[in-house]
Amino acid sequence: MCRNVCGHGRIAFLECFRRGTRLDRSVGAFRWAPRKGGGALRAFSMHGESVESFELSPSKERDRLLQGRIADFGLKVEGTRLAQLIQRLYDELETGGIKLRPPVYLSDEWGCPDRVPIIGVPFYLADEKLIRIEDEMRDGVEAESDEEILRYLRHETGHVFNYAYKLFETEAWHQLFGPYARPYIDEYTPAPFSHDFVRHLPGWYAQKHPDDDFAETFAVWLTPNSNWREAYRDWGCYPKLLYVDGVVQTHGATEPLVTPEGYDTAEEALRRSLADHYERLRDPIVEVPPYLDAALRDIFEAPSKSTKSGSKSSPATAFIRSHHRAISTAIIYWTGLNDAAVRALLRHVQERCGQMKLRHHGDDQNALAELVVFITVLCMNKLYKGDFICR
Repeated sequence: MCRNVCGHGRIAFLECFRRGTRLDRSVGAFRWAPRKGGGALRAFSMHGESVESFELSPSKERDRLLQGRIADFGLKVEGTRLAQLIQRLYDELETGGIKLRPPVYLSDEWGCPDRVPIIGVPFYLADEKLIRIEDEMRDGVEAESDEEILRYLRHETGHVFNYAYKLFETEAWHQLFGPYARPYIDEYTPAPFSHDFVRHLPGWYAQKHPDDDFAETFAVWLTPNSNWREAYRDWGCYPKLLYVDGVVQTHGATEPLVTPEGYDTAEEALRRSLADHYERLRDPIVEVPPYLDAALRDIFEAPSKSTKSGSKSSPATAFIRSHHRAISTAIIYWTGLNDAAVRALLRHVQERCGQMKLRHHGDDQNALAELVVFITVLCMNKLYKGDFICR
């Protein structure tokens, strides 16, 4: 995921880009990079109160964290599970014959600044309490398991390799992946199951932009035991994988042409309170026309005097809530529609079922299947027609 954050200010960032160098302690930065001598890692945190120092009751602790500035939490990567995963990434790069070790800093989201070879990872991954708050506030964590985090790290490393050796400026890169200057948009219309692109991150992500196409292809190439030569041999994207294999052989052992020296990792976004951070991420309000109420009645049932008092039923809102994450995760994965739109639609459907006092009776599997198909159809309308409802 490329992030165009070039508008941020810059302070001295005396960080080298390869194994065998170390970081200077610039005030106010979250950073992570190889220590002199190779192998071990080192991190520097922002000054302030550590998240671990909040020893209050869970609700009071949560409220205090939400009111606090992210930059004051004293977050660092050192000693966390994230640090171990970064080391695994570095080990994979060494196995692949790649010299560079991309520095990693804490940001408000996953991404690489535009054409800057450095990786930003979400700040909450540095603390288990913040992961729990992210899970609560965002209906799930974008990458939580070790393998999910490694998938994102490999993808971002693809951007880093691209920027470090200026591959995006070459004609060969343009011929295979497309123009780097193509506008970067959050909402894109993928061609599901296209063999012209690899599959790595959810949602046909390689189809978002040529830069992401390269990053996804690199990630597949880097993944241990991906068996990409066999898995993709008959696919249209196979020449892209061969290209990555070739440029690694050409540039992997050489010094990068571009380093992140001078890039300020003390992002403005982390100077906000945690509550303000989540307020800015609030999902959009989605509404669908009342005439779709009939479809919801087909899936669930309205209260009826004829319903036996002893029959087993539950509010449709509770049924949707219990399956909310599984439904949204699957739809985002298979359609490529952005997660905020899917969550907002599900929330609206849940609220509408509550307003209609619909109830769930009987077969859970049948109701779940119908609900998933209903939501998926609306999401495909949004992807290919521009709105959930084709008027």
